[in-house]
Amino acid sequence: MPTRLTFDQLEIGQTWTSDSRTITEADVVNFANITGDFNPLHMSHAFAEKTHYRRPIAHGLLGLSWVAGLGSNSPCVETVAFIGVTNWEFLKPLYFGDTVHVVSEVIGKTANGRRTGRITWRHQLLNQHEEIAQQGIFETLVSKQALVKRPHISESGKTQGSKAINRQSD
Repeated sequence: MPTRLTFDQLEIGQTWTSDSRTITEADVVNFANITGDFNPLHMSHAFAEKTHYRRPIAHGLLGLSWVAGLGSNSPCVETVAFIGVTNWEFLKPLYFGDTVHVVSEVIGKTANGRRTGRITWRHQLLNQHEEIAQQGIFETLVSKQALVKRPHISESGKTQGSKAINRQSD
């Protein structure tokens, strides 16, 4: 398991690039089945052929979901909570066969107390031509210290579940 960065290890201006994934028609069909969004622009080749896109496009929110997923490992962070998304822009369509990746940049950092801090990220979803298809701001709450689960040993010497302890205090 990769080392997860803490609030204190993140600096404004740091950037990461995620792995890539290629958009398939099956991805779009599965997303439609999960969400109930069967707009023919995403589902019907015959319908989409008559639009200015000329072919089906992936749901915009599917692209946003890939930003959240692909970006979650670039970098790996001790995220406590996702707080919000703002100023999200859908700039270019995502077509079946496009290969996308995420560029993440720390653009803000605010301490929230003893245990956590707020990180503001600029995320961009780029296609295989390095064109920005989507972009915007995510905010997350990040632990100031890495936590690991270790078994708690009772006074009798028996293991009793697990207890989160501070990795930095070892």
